[in-house]
Amino acid sequence: MPAKGLSGNGYDGHTMWDAEIFVLPVLTYLRPEIAAGPLRWRHATLDQARERARTLRLAGAAFPWRTIGGRECSGYWPAGTAALHVNADIAAAVLRYAAATGDIAFLRDAGLELLVETARLWSRVGHYDDSGAFHLDGVTGPDEYTALVNDDVFTNLMARRNLRGAVATARRFPDRARELGVVEAELTAWREAAEAMHLPYDARRGIHQQCAGFTRLREWDFAATDPGEYPLLLHYPYLELYRHQVVKQADVVLAMQHCGDDFTIEEKARNFAYYERRTVRDSSLSASSQAVLAAELGHLELAYAFLAESALHDLHNLSDQTRDGLHVAALAGVWSALVMGFGGFRDERGEPVFAPRLPPALTRLRFSIFWQGHRIQLTIGPDEATYLLREDSTGLGDAAAEEPRHATAQARVELRHHGKPVVLLPGQPLTLPLPEPPDAGPEPPSPPGRAPRRRRAGRPVTPVPGQPDGGDQAATADTAGPATADTAEG
Repeated sequence: MPAKGLSGNGYDGHTMWDAEIFVLPVLTYLRPEIAAGPLRWRHATLDQARERARTLRLAGAAFPWRTIGGRECSGYWPAGTAALHVNADIAAAVLRYAAATGDIAFLRDAGLELLVETARLWSRVGHYDDSGAFHLDGVTGPDEYTALVNDDVFTNLMARRNLRGAVATARRFPDRARELGVVEAELTAWREAAEAMHLPYDARRGIHQQCAGFTRLREWDFAATDPGEYPLLLHYPYLELYRHQVVKQADVVLAMQHCGDDFTIEEKARNFAYYERRTVRDSSLSASSQAVLAAELGHLELAYAFLAESALHDLHNLSDQTRDGLHVAALAGVWSALVMGFGGFRDERGEPVFAPRLPPALTRLRFSIFWQGHRIQLTIGPDEATYLLREDSTGLGDAAAEEPRHATAQARVELRHHGKPVVLLPGQPLTLPLPEPPDAGPEPPSPPGRAPRRRRAGRPVTPVPGQPDGGDQAATADTAGPATADTAEG
């Protein structure tokens, strides 16, 4: 899945970590039979990843930062080579796909091998300190304005999920694990490393540090930064960026999206407010993740503004790069902003959960996801949400009927609606009220000049020739207009 799809020459056709983090979730829940392909392709490149690990004096497999055929296609750049989180991103995609589809044959075969080899990597990369905490040093997280750091929160959390997933899956398929050379001592080491994983935390500020020592770095002087100097990487040397608290793309926010059950809601609110003030969104990957967390925390108008930015990134050529091809991950992020943001959809420990809530600018949102061979449709209005287990569900097409390959689908689905257990039966719609939104408090500001554009409800978000720009800079939204959003129905 190239970063530009088949739409242009940008990135020379290479695929990167955003394929597994942004694009594959969409395919997993809409077209699971397609989502298996990119994962099997990653598995087919394991030999190259093992060779890359040996080159870097590591263990297991080290998947490339940029590739088109399995080998690293980027020049040796320490900051990029250190972006080892790609390995945990691939492991997360394996676990997500297996949970959503019940594809047992894939998990036992390709899935387990991917989990095992990436877990072996983290065992070699990490180390214990004198207090018994496990650290991952010298890595680069999703935020490329902060590189070669110790204990990047996103990387550590995703690596922990990788290690736990490898242990659980190896226990589930012990014969296959033995074929891969997994021994009991290895499983114990992975479990202990996961439990001891260090997450840097600033107790005085009450926030997670993006990486160890991040909050003691010098603040960026946004007031002295000319609007024409964005994106910063084109006007400032990376060495200058690395020394400051300035974030290119959401990092801790992305961690809270994908590892949400590792944070309390209070921690999420404090983290989001802190990093919102420092995130300049010089990457197209940032806005959708910020939309998801803003919606979860109740900053619905801000979430809607981030949604519009992600949706219009190429249509309005916001980064002056559309000529090189579409930003496929940003477009996938539009789905995430709608479904995971305003739909509140999460996969928590193998159970689908929803916490729907609309911004004032939308009066209805409808989407469907496939889950364990079923198609769940959710229609959200201002005050209520209607769930429907569609009777036309197939989930994995013809492959769904292969019982040895996929878990047998039950004629019901258990989920949660704003924390309340719900059971869906085929063809029986269930309408539930939406609770009052939480008091989100003051909306956290963006860096000066970097706030997303506000768009009035009922006004076009794309400029119409001869009419005023629909993208108003108004700080508050009008009363909701007739806007609705129906996403792809699979």
